[in-house]
Amino acid sequence: MSVKHLLLIWVLFAACGMVKRGAIPWEERAKKAEVEKIEESVRPEVAISVSSSAPAMESTALSKDEKKLRSKLDEAFKDWKGVPYLLGGNGYDGVDCSAFLQIVFADYFEVKLPRVTVDQMKVGKSVKKNNIRIGDLVFFKTGRKTMHAGVMINDQQFMHASTSSGVMISALQERYWNDTYLTTRRVL
Repeated sequence: MSVKHLLLIWVLFAACGMVKRGAIPWEERAKKAEVEKIEESVRPEVAISVSSSAPAMESTALSKDEKKLRSKLDEAFKDWKGVPYLLGGNGYDGVDCSAFLQIVFADYFEVKLPRVTVDQMKVGKSVKKNNIRIGDLVFFKTGRKTMHAGVMINDQQFMHASTSSGVMISALQERYWNDTYLTTRRVL
């Protein structure tokens, strides 16, 4: 084996341990959370919204646990919004739907999920479509052999890594998602 080949192999293995997850240091994120907590205590009736394109949910309509879930999902969306879709990707340069869920649940909820969508569909417990709530995993059959996954941010919208627009929020009731809906799993 040539030196060139050995160098290439070393670069590939070394790069595997250097996945860029976030551009916001944990300390900066903690400071930001403190400021937001203070602002929220001053204005407790302010609606929570992850983006201008997503309808706001009234904070008074959420239980304490749902508010915690929503806050963490808001944080995840702020950190990942617009990151492009990349099959096999698991960082800010590109991420696929199952890696995105795996990262969100590990980094924001300290819950380990399998890497592959098919295996993610086996965790937690099954939930009927009419009982979906914030934090539930939703799965879709998007092709003969392809599946897609996302996490519910309320009872009607989910966050996911879309092949067309990267990390975004979509409505479960949109015709495409409604027609391809497969199942829901609850892990939180």
